[in-house]
Amino acid sequence: MNCEWVRMRIPLRFYGELPPGEEARLEEHLRECAACGREMERQRRLTAALDRRCLEPPPALLPECRAGLMAAIEGGVGKSKWALFLEAMTAAWFRRPVAAMALVALGFFAARFSGSNPGGPSATSPADQAYSTVRSVRADDPNRVEISLDETRRRTVTGRVDDPTIQRLLLSAAHQDDPAVRVVSMDLLKGRAGVSEVRDELLDALAHDANAGVRQKALEGVKPWSGDPTVRRTLQQVLVGDDNQAVRMQVVDLLVAHPDDSMVGPMQEMIQREGNDYIRLRVEKALKDMNASIGTF
Repeated sequence: MNCEWVRMRIPLRFYGELPPGEEARLEEHLRECAACGREMERQRRLTAALDRRCLEPPPALLPECRAGLMAAIEGGVGKSKWALFLEAMTAAWFRRPVAAMALVALGFFAARFSGSNPGGPSATSPADQAYSTVRSVRADDPNRVEISLDETRRRTVTGRVDDPTIQRLLLSAAHQDDPAVRVVSMDLLKGRAGVSEVRDELLDALAHDANAGVRQKALEGVKPWSGDPTVRRTLQQVLVGDDNQAVRMQVVDLLVAHPDDSMVGPMQEMIQREGNDYIRLRVEKALKDMNASIGTF
């Protein structure tokens, strides 16, 4: 979790729209991060100010907000709808507070989701969509204009999983915020664990990803490598720290398949607080088979 992730969700947290799991992660971050805590307080003050004021916006404000918003959308390559909305809200607040907030929201949802565009309908398809950011406009005479812009085109890439470009994109997808994207990426990468870069990514996901489904896919990928010392160190870390019973159960089976003295300590540590009877019995048997005590001394 990073500060950008938290700040994008502070408005949702403030209005009670976050799922319980994300809310708990956000609250934990807020307790540790002073900067995000100040952002939460700023959001609280902003909402209180909006509740206290009610202004009649000028007639031209809505078209102006829509036009500025569409420019932001066209230049917002790689940004989510929510990110663009928050950026537009912030810009409107500094330009014309209170009334602009409501109007830019109206303009955003009307323009973004109804498909309307102040300059006319778009001819691009979702798989070949161009985004432009105008940097400067210069008029040489009343009938001629020079416009400087940055343009990026979104594209769809297809190919085999073993293609280097596809593999590089899948490795990048393994770090996206959407857990569904990460699960599919892990599922595709798990068959490529023979490549050291992919195996490192699988181990990182197994040890640190917040989604149990992602961790299970990563675990499937490293299963053939459970005798490798680097893989075993990660498995021992997961055995002690993972909160998902299914993941811990599979890790125990992989470790027991290649018993060595290095697993005795982690097993002795985890058995003291393991709540699942099957896992406890499995670990106890493994320790006895290695002539190790069940408890730590």
